[in-house]
Amino acid sequence: MKTMAFLLTMLLPAALVAQPQPTTGYAPVNGLKMYYEVHGSGDPVVLLHGAFMTITNNWTGWIDELSKTRKVIAVEMQGHGRTADIPRDITYENLADDVAALLDYLKIPRADLLGYSMGGGVAMQCAIRHPDKVRKVVVISSMLRRDGAVKEGQDALATLTADAFKGTPIESEYKRLSPNPGDFPKFVKRLLAMDSKGHDISDDQLKATTAPMFFIHGDSDGIRLEHVAEMFRLKGGGIHGDIKPLPASRLAILPATTHVTLMQRMSVIVPMVNDFLDARQPKP
Repeated sequence: MKTMAFLLTMLLPAALVAQPQPTTGYAPVNGLKMYYEVHGSGDPVVLLHGAFMTITNNWTGWIDELSKTRKVIAVEMQGHGRTADIPRDITYENLADDVAALLDYLKIPRADLLGYSMGGGVAMQCAIRHPDKVRKVVVISSMLRRDGAVKEGQDALATLTADAFKGTPIESEYKRLSPNPGDFPKFVKRLLAMDSKGHDISDDQLKATTAPMFFIHGDSDGIRLEHVAEMFRLKGGGIHGDIKPLPASRLAILPATTHVTLMQRMSVIVPMVNDFLDARQPKP
């Protein structure tokens, strides 16, 4: 009977085959009730979304691919998605501490981190503030300092308001998922205040991190290429790999790719991420 059931399953269209349901919950961390989902099994990797985003509009497709071989923990950070905001500054440091506390709550001693945009900054802060909890870090289109952004990007943020999101998936997902759906304009102001205060990471802080990092950028993603190269050099990059040992950290620049369309390059990025996470420390 088991063989017959298996054969029938193989004949069904993929959409009709029952997919394993994730474990979901709210973790009490640092005054938050932080929403999380756990998909798949294997070595743990935590997905950290970008600013204004949620699990659903940041990681569509990514979770399915990554959870084929890993335990994927997707979270919604303070004020995002199903995680209600609290009267506490939204800062990269606070968000990083929340991620570390979530790992403790889930009894995961150490995990890989994959962060996009704001999530990449949070991942780097985790590696700085909680090095014992972080094995490897994938940083997608993030920067160390505000001056890492091209001038057009800095100017656009300076004039951004909630009206710019009217009718977009970002606004609709906030209103669909948030415990306080009417607070979207306030939420946008909160995140812009975070950006205006800065989240600068010093060269020495990044260089001192022990977790290998994989920096993934588009060639037109709004971050200065000189800044991208600087981050990679601080993690051991920029050497002649035929003469010296390869660094544990990596860099990828995707052609004809912007900050937004990086998330559409999943078929290219996920295999590189898996190779990086599975790689052993390079030897001389």
